[in-house]
Amino acid sequence: MSKIIQGETGTLVEYFEASYIDTINDSILSFALSTCIRDDKKCQSKIRLCQTKIKHLITTITADLHEAIWASGLSMSASLGLRDSNEASWTQVLDILEFMADATTIPILVDADTGFGNFNNARRLVRKLEQVGIAGACIEDKLFPKTNSLLDHREQPLADINEFALKIRAMKDTQQDPNFCVVARVEAFISGWGCDEAVRRAEAYLSAGADAILMHSKQKDPKEIEQFMKAWNNQGPVIIVPTNYYQTPTETFKKWEISAIIWANHNLRASIKAMQATSKLIFSEQTLANVESNIVSVKEVFRLQNDQELVNAEKKYLPAKSKV
Repeated sequence: MSKIIQGETGTLVEYFEASYIDTINDSILSFALSTCIRDDKKCQSKIRLCQTKIKHLITTITADLHEAIWASGLSMSASLGLRDSNEASWTQVLDILEFMADATTIPILVDADTGFGNFNNARRLVRKLEQVGIAGACIEDKLFPKTNSLLDHREQPLADINEFALKIRAMKDTQQDPNFCVVARVEAFISGWGCDEAVRRAEAYLSAGADAILMHSKQKDPKEIEQFMKAWNNQGPVIIVPTNYYQTPTETFKKWEISAIIWANHNLRASIKAMQATSKLIFSEQTLANVESNIVSVKEVFRLQNDQELVNAEKKYLPAKSKV
C-alpha cells in the first residue's frame, strides 16, 4: 500500500536524494500526495515542506512541516556517481526507494523519468513501486534514454503524444492501490515548443488518467508557467519545479492556482558545497581542530539513526547477561 499517512516526528529517512514538495493551494490537489491533509482544514493553503536529503545521511522528517517527498532522479543519479541520463537502471532506483519507504511514513513521489521503457516497462514499474510502498510516479514525455531538462544545448525530443497517453493509461489500469498517483510531466517548453503544444499534451494526459500535470520550464522567469496556467484554466492539478525561476515569490504561484511546488535538488547541492568545504579544510590544515564546530556530532548521527530503539529492543528481546 502507498504510504499516505501523516509522518511521525523523528521518523528516519535514509536515501540518495528526495526533495521538498510544497502544497500551496487547497482547491485542486486531489491525488495521493494530498490524502494526508484533505481533512485538515487548519493546514489548508499553508506551505508544507518535505525535506530533501542524500543517501548515507539519515534524516528526520517532522510531521508539522513535511508531508511528501520527491525522490529526485538527478540526485539519485548524482549520488551514484552517474549522469541523469538513465544510466541508473530502474532496479537500482527501486532499491533506493525501498530503503526510503522503509524509513518514513509520508508519501513518496518518485521521479520515474520516462517510465524506463514503453507501456509494459511502466506498468511493471507501478507494480513494483506499490510493493515497496511508494505513493506515486512522475513520468516525463521524452524519449528513452532521457537527458536532464536543465542541460544546455541538448536536444530534448518529445515522445509521441498518443503513445505517452496510453502509457499513462497502462499505469493507471495496473495500479492496485487506489491512492497511487501518476503525474504526467510535460516537457513541451523544455523542447522549445510553445504554450499550445503544452496545453494539448497536458489535456491528453489528463484525459488518459493522469492525476496531475507537472509543467516544466527552464527559463529564468516564470512567464511560460504563467502563460500555461492562463490557458489551462484550472482543468486539473498542476505542479511546478522552479529551480531556475527561484526568485519568483510563492504568493505568485498561489495566485496562479498552482497546486504544488517541488524544490528539486537543493539539499543535494547544499550538501555538496558543505562536503567540499570540509574536505578542503581538512586537506589544507591537516587537523580537525576547525572542523568539529561546523559539523554535527557523532551522537547526533546516532540519534537520527534511532539507536535508542535498538537499545530498548535489546533489553526486551536479549536474555539478561549472567553476572558470573
